[in-house]
Amino acid sequence: MHVPDIEEAIRGRLVLVDGTDVPTGNRAGHDVNFSGKRRRAGLNIQIAADTKGGLLGISVPLRGAIHDRKAFTECGWESRLADTAVMADPAYQGTHAITPRKKPWGGELSVDDKANNRSISSTRSAVERCIAHLENWKMLANGYRGRLTELPTVIRIITALEFYRLGWHPLRITL
Repeated sequence: MHVPDIEEAIRGRLVLVDGTDVPTGNRAGHDVNFSGKRRRAGLNIQIAADTKGGLLGISVPLRGAIHDRKAFTECGWESRLADTAVMADPAYQGTHAITPRKKPWGGELSVDDKANNRSISSTRSAVERCIAHLENWKMLANGYRGRLTELPTVIRIITALEFYRLGWHPLRITL
């Protein structure tokens, strides 16, 4: 099975990025995995997808109590995707990613900004579909109960199986 590197997978594509969590349950000694936003313990993974909802990559799991913006940097994708067009949600503001504009404090967005935000959101829906397909793997949706040290290997196996399901193969150059 061929699992492409993120640079190989994104070649010439608009990349949609979003983060999700893998629930792990509360475990003694792993307080950094508790997400106050979700009110549960888990690990954060970043998902890269194309505009059709096809998987392009899954990052290594990071602690659950981490913001998507920081996870994007810590997994190394911010530097690796620097020369690529990336679209993401407002949590990624401050990166080179194209993000929707936030409403100014005490003001309103212009008509053009609202139309631009609608366009970005409709394009970004593909990465949400990709995450939904990944959550068909019940351990990613309902919780991983194994050893946390083995979770990165499990995620790599799931990634490989997803690329196999999608029929991914390396680009072959014919002479």
